[in-house]
Amino acid sequence: MSLIISALITLLLSFGFGMLGALLGLGGGLFIVPALTIFMHIPISYAIGASIISVIATSSGAAAAYVQDKITNIRIAMFLEMGTTTGAITGAYLSGLISHKVLYIIFAVIMLYSAVMMFHKRNAELPQYKAGHPWAEKLNLNGEYLDNALNRVVEYKTQGVPQGLGLMYIAGIISGLLGIGNGAFKVMAMDSAMKLPMKVSTATSNFMIGVTAAASAGVYFARGQINPVIAAPVAVGMLLGATAGSLIMNRVKSVTLRKLFIPVLLAIAVEMFIKGLSGE
Repeated sequence: MSLIISALITLLLSFGFGMLGALLGLGGGLFIVPALTIFMHIPISYAIGASIISVIATSSGAAAAYVQDKITNIRIAMFLEMGTTTGAITGAYLSGLISHKVLYIIFAVIMLYSAVMMFHKRNAELPQYKAGHPWAEKLNLNGEYLDNALNRVVEYKTQGVPQGLGLMYIAGIISGLLGIGNGAFKVMAMDSAMKLPMKVSTATSNFMIGVTAAASAGVYFARGQINPVIAAPVAVGMLLGATAGSLIMNRVKSVTLRKLFIPVLLAIAVEMFIKGLSGE
């Protein structure tokens, strides 16, 4: 396969996964690393390096649109970044001690868990609210946004703030280990522990994943695991795809988004688990 054809295929794959990642705030790294290793036969270390760059591009493309639409809760994002950036640096240094086989299996477990969480909430459009957490009141973490799919303003009260911060540290470690924004874990934490609406969790996750990735990018660059020939088409494709996905997200109901992603996550989880067991 010529270099040009390989770059074009990588660009198209990145565009599609960038769009999918932006729609659910998962970060395209969740999809692009398996795609590069499975379909393009790129070593996982270089795939992870390219993913780190692409996650920053995805965040830049989707986050701008979500902030403009006032779906992103910037105060929550900046508060939770204390946990994710610390965890990302920890994970980046730990990654050099873990074999590729283990990385594949970790990927599979994360994606399988994400699919299970989405399945449990597949019919929930909005969470049921109680009084907000005291920390949320003091830090002004509550908010509202205009939902175009529901054609009304949705108000929400943030809960479980300490639990959310702790889960974000874990999310950061996983991000640093695997070279992904790990939006799946971030969305799960905000959706389940903090009881934020799915679209707020998605938009806020997209805002955060670039910061988390940037915190560990220097470590991967220093190791020589970022190859410009691979990273450039991935970053461009992911940026274009994330921009397109951000334009679609607020026009689609949350239940539709969840149901679309469940089979995708399951399929990739199975494939990566098989590769992990085979030791390829």
